[in-house]
Amino acid sequence: MSSTPTGLRQQPHEVRVTGPIGTGFETVLTSEALHFVAELERHFGGRRRELLKLREERQVRLNGGELPDFPEQSSDIRQSEWKVRPAPADLQDRRVEITGPVDRKMLINALNSGAKCFMADLEDAHSPTWEATVEGQINLREAVNRTLSYTSPEGKAYSLKDELATLIVRPRGWHLEEKHVLVDGRRLSAALFDYGLYLFHNAKALLDRGTGPYFYLPKMENHMEAQLWRDIFMWSEKQLGLEHGTIRCTVLIETITAVFEMDEILYELRDYICGLNCGRWDYIFSFIKRFHAHPECVLPDRSQVTMSVPFLRTYSKLLINTCHRRGAHAMGGMAAQIPIRDDAEADAEAKQKVRLDKEREAGDGHDGTWVAHPGLVPIAMEVFDHHMPGPNQLDQLDDGLVVAGSDLLQVPEGEITEAGLRNNISAALRYMAAWLGGRGAVPIHHLMEDAATAEIARSQIWQWIRYPKGVLNDGRDVTYQLFDHAVSDELELIRKEAGELAYEAGQYELAATLLRQIVAADEFEEFLTLPAYEQLD
Repeated sequence: MSSTPTGLRQQPHEVRVTGPIGTGFETVLTSEALHFVAELERHFGGRRRELLKLREERQVRLNGGELPDFPEQSSDIRQSEWKVRPAPADLQDRRVEITGPVDRKMLINALNSGAKCFMADLEDAHSPTWEATVEGQINLREAVNRTLSYTSPEGKAYSLKDELATLIVRPRGWHLEEKHVLVDGRRLSAALFDYGLYLFHNAKALLDRGTGPYFYLPKMENHMEAQLWRDIFMWSEKQLGLEHGTIRCTVLIETITAVFEMDEILYELRDYICGLNCGRWDYIFSFIKRFHAHPECVLPDRSQVTMSVPFLRTYSKLLINTCHRRGAHAMGGMAAQIPIRDDAEADAEAKQKVRLDKEREAGDGHDGTWVAHPGLVPIAMEVFDHHMPGPNQLDQLDDGLVVAGSDLLQVPEGEITEAGLRNNISAALRYMAAWLGGRGAVPIHHLMEDAATAEIARSQIWQWIRYPKGVLNDGRDVTYQLFDHAVSDELELIRKEAGELAYEAGQYELAATLLRQIVAADEFEEFLTLPAYEQLD
């Protein structure tokens, strides 16, 4: 029997919590909840690890020249007629969803924002320190029970309104593990930890309030990973005495391999799934990552890879058609702009970019969209109210849309600039420093950056340095030396902006070391958060 951390009641024998037990942690890290999480890991952890090995094996084939395509063996699923189970009442109208981390202030502001739904994020907008992760579960439980409140250091009080956005929780991806909880001596899946604790503590309270346990599922690569979630849902419902189909989910299509299996993903989860989401930033990162060994697949400056470029436009339209054919919602993605309070002209320009992005989504047939800031909810709401008088656009289909595999793999034209290189360095460096310091969603240069945008930035630099297409528009090669000097320049700029004390208190030097190591490594790092996580408490 393992020793029991201070403040925590006796744990089941198969679970060992190695993280410190802060105030209130015992309310969510109960013996019963930990047993539930442990059983999830014991039943499904092995399959998760097998699927991660399949990802590695597929990457080897992609490196060797294989290209993804619509799988022949499941053509009958794509060609036959079937539909997913209709969404529950409070997920029928999702025209604007706000996203953000699970700290108390953000939870309150997002739930009060006027958005239809709030995606509470334990993944890309969350720095998974042990303290923040467990406190996030406490905050979510209080939000469900309508007891959540917050008082700022300045004395401003925040509390929940009567009318709130519908809560949807995004657990961490399959690739991540929770190092502070061991099951039978092994780290357990971070996804199962996040999902299991939230479901165990909140399912019945949510149902009592007329809603339910709803999840956003990130970073799937194929339908087999959807099968795993389906089996987890079925097992969980049986264990907790919930009716079949109580758990509902939306899947983010944010990998270049999953886009070829959207029908199959919907089919496997058809009793649980309500829709798919265009996770555009992770999708761009996935394109770079999966084709990192292909010199011809080098993308131009990040600012030029917009949703209007052909491979992203096709992805968006195919997702809409696939979802609507199956009776599922097609959710739009995140515009990275945020309000700019100290510059009226720049603020107006940023909001216009958001408006145009949402006009495109609503006009194409999306059933809703994402924003990252409460100040953008009215803009997105106005656009969708205009284009979508009903709760959704499930009846909108483009019967003439024909998509070949090559359409989804078309490398966009564009150029690489020194400004683009320096912007990537700035975004990656500043975001990684913030993430290492415990913040997962960070405003940088008037854009809301999260792990996905930082991944794009560092992966582009890795490619640019290695391949002939990595040439600046002024004729200079992108070299490691050029990158290294630019990192030093950015560190000096941050030091001047922040001041010596704030610079030293931050994680900038550690972030720079990690960034340099990732860019210099011959082997492409699957996720920057994997080595960075080992630096977190």
